[in-house]
Amino acid sequence: MSNRAVLEVIALDAEDAVAAQSGGADRLELVTDMAADGLTPSRETFARIRAAVDIPLRVMLRLSDGFAAGDVDALVRAAGELRAEGADEFVLGFLDEDGNPDLVTVERVVAALGGCRWTFHRAIDRAADRDALRKELADLPGLDTYLTAGSAQGVDDGLPTLLAEAARRNEPGYGPRILVGGGLRLDHLPVLRAAGIDGFHIGGAARPGGWDGPVDPAAVAEWREALA
Repeated sequence: MSNRAVLEVIALDAEDAVAAQSGGADRLELVTDMAADGLTPSRETFARIRAAVDIPLRVMLRLSDGFAAGDVDALVRAAGELRAEGADEFVLGFLDEDGNPDLVTVERVVAALGGCRWTFHRAIDRAADRDALRKELADLPGLDTYLTAGSAQGVDDGLPTLLAEAARRNEPGYGPRILVGGGLRLDHLPVLRAAGIDGFHIGGAARPGGWDGPVDPAAVAEWREALA
């Protein structure tokens, strides 16, 4: 429990980013279009946010709703453009139609990242076999985090899975940090922290006024204090 937990907050623009940093966020996930559960922001948006804050930024690489890759060439181009703008941490994750990891696409995109650190996002919560996915991705360079609720339905449903996976942290495929997000509430934190989980991701919880409103620094600060 002595390790300081990481609090990651979703930011859509520079205003969000400044508010989240002032509230105590350790890192931001940069996305656009939350109606599609978060797509790749423009390089201009990235540049504005990078100029506005000095905490780490993980940029979403996802061009369409769902977990199919879509236009892989466009994904690789987007990654290259963001890298050229200074992005050095990313978020991605693609499944095939059977719910298995789309390894060809993931490997192509990861190759374009040049060794940057990245998160495999909640596509894991839609995977046919979470354990097999982790083992298939285990040797990819830069993968250091899984963003997961333990279930496609959210943390309430996924809590047993999160705790079981945390207990396997020394096994192959289970080394990356578990970053819990997706219906996460403050009252989930004690049991997750007790299990040694030290990554937490919030979006709507940082916006009491809903997604049409900005990040509220006081809401972020409440989470940061709860994780201290």
